[in-house]
Amino acid sequence: MQKKSYTFKIILVLVIFVGLFLLLKKGGSFFSSSNDEEASIKVEKNSILHMELSGVIMNGKKFIKNLKKYKKDSHVKAIVINVNSPGGAVGPSQEVYAEIKRAREETKKPIICVTTGIMASGAYYSAVACDKIVVAPGALVGSIGVIMEFANLSKLYDWAKVSRFTITSGKYKDSGNEFREMREDEKSLFQDMIKEVYQQFRSTVKESRKLKDEVLDQYADGRVFTGTTAVKMGFADQEGTFEDAVQLAAKEANLGSDFEVIELPKKKRSIFDFGEANEDDPVNSLGKNLAGLASLQGEALKSAMNVILKTEYINQPMLIMPGFWKADEN
Repeated sequence: MQKKSYTFKIILVLVIFVGLFLLLKKGGSFFSSSNDEEASIKVEKNSILHMELSGVIMNGKKFIKNLKKYKKDSHVKAIVINVNSPGGAVGPSQEVYAEIKRAREETKKPIICVTTGIMASGAYYSAVACDKIVVAPGALVGSIGVIMEFANLSKLYDWAKVSRFTITSGKYKDSGNEFREMREDEKSLFQDMIKEVYQQFRSTVKESRKLKDEVLDQYADGRVFTGTTAVKMGFADQEGTFEDAVQLAAKEANLGSDFEVIELPKKKRSIFDFGEANEDDPVNSLGKNLAGLASLQGEALKSAMNVILKTEYINQPMLIMPGFWKADEN
């Protein structure tokens, strides 16, 4: 009887704890230092806005939202975008490019992109919309190209004695299916798509950077340059650091020395936010989710397995990022 009473007390305590956890996470409490909305900054003097474009670009909503919000502020006289990204999906990279270009043309404010790390492929696609590109001498820049990767797991399923079948409305509906070998006509189909997107990428770089076809013919083949080479070949404007980019932005905006650099506020998280996702970076958000495995369900669990098995970007839409980025680092 005493044992049953003890067990009941444990269950009761657990139920109360879980109930409080869910209540506080949903409604907020003194444990949380902020509400669900990100804080805003009040700009009161001539300023240069510092933005970041980092991680794999699979969703640029947060970046674009902030750009639209602060580009109209009369005290923001210039924008410096600190880039540290290997690229990402085609559509989001093009969307970020378009919004940077629109902001530059609508506001006439100088927008400078800078990297001291990596500005490759889709990230470079986005960055060519800026007025100037500043790169550290040893930064990795370029990788003008498109990549798609597929896995054929049919032998694995044969080994596991698992039979898979697919019912489709047309012969190309399951193209890229990992349960069978890809046909030659499917390979041609995907290759044509790659060529089309590559031409979009190449044309954008040519127009934005004012490069000649001879230069692109030689160097727009997916290779990555050092910052020094990128400047020499015309893919970037000057070597430098983040501070150099700030000074360049101040010069372009005729600010002199009377300005401040403002950082975008980051959402303050409560102790109950360990399972929440980052809008723009599914890889980083997955890392946070792994801290609370209990929150991984459905698609989140599938994403976790993709990263663990290093298949996150296989059988996915076209990516513009260096092929080596997904290589095993071990």
